[in-house]
Amino acid sequence: MSEWVHVAHLEELTRGRKKVVTVGSEEIALFLVGDRVYALHNVCLHKQRSLAKGTVFNGRVVCPGHQWAFDLETGWEEEKEECQPTYEVKVEGDSVHVIPQRRVLTEAPAVRD
Repeated sequence: MSEWVHVAHLEELTRGRKKVVTVGSEEIALFLVGDRVYALHNVCLHKQRSLAKGTVFNGRVVCPGHQWAFDLETGWEEEKEECQPTYEVKVEGDSVHVIPQRRVLTEAPAVRD
């Protein structure tokens, strides 16, 4: 199992609300939405565009390449039934940490209420 890795300070995300970090060979896009930080693999699985350059809307990041909309929590793209890898995130004080091991759903997530 991978270890938690410090990747940013929370104040770095509040300015632009998103940031790209590299941990080993993993390019990770961080998104601050409300008081929560999400982490997705930055390179879109569809057309290899940077998700950090996308738009965050209604709990999803919209890829600037072909407008696939990935759920920030799960990485799931509902219309295409594809999954963008995500990373586990925790915030301790001002420090943002991730486990740099990709998580990928193989089927649609349960519907949230």
